[in-house]
Amino acid sequence: MIPRFREKRGIVFLFGGRFFKVIFILFGMGNILVKVHESYRTVVAVCDEDVFGRKLIESKVESPGSKEGAGARRVLDVSGVFFDGQVMNLEEARNVVIRAAKEDATFNFVGKNSVALAKELEIVLDGGVVDIDGVPFALVLM
Repeated sequence: MIPRFREKRGIVFLFGGRFFKVIFILFGMGNILVKVHESYRTVVAVCDEDVFGRKLIESKVESPGSKEGAGARRVLDVSGVFFDGQVMNLEEARNVVIRAAKEDATFNFVGKNSVALAKELEIVLDGGVVDIDGVPFALVLM
């Protein structure tokens, strides 16, 4: 995975007769990607920036009534265009989610910050959150 980053600033220095540029990079910690998909119904993908680009895999998920040792596999690909939205801070993401919730949207929340936002806005409850490969995920149909 190649993390998203923004070049913040750099300095140039002279060493051994050569110029070098050192770039300080800010990795969008705490930022959220939000993408609104318009179709017959609005679908909003909300994903923590540090989770984007990963393929979350959790194998051997036990389901009620399944035989011992038999289990399904949960896979969530967070690397595609579905989640590749606009980088927003928490407040900007909150405003988009509130606006979409008023329009009867469907939501996909992936990551600690995104799911915490959904809980804060009472769009999802603890029981509606599953962990896939250690990352919280919630699907909300309004």
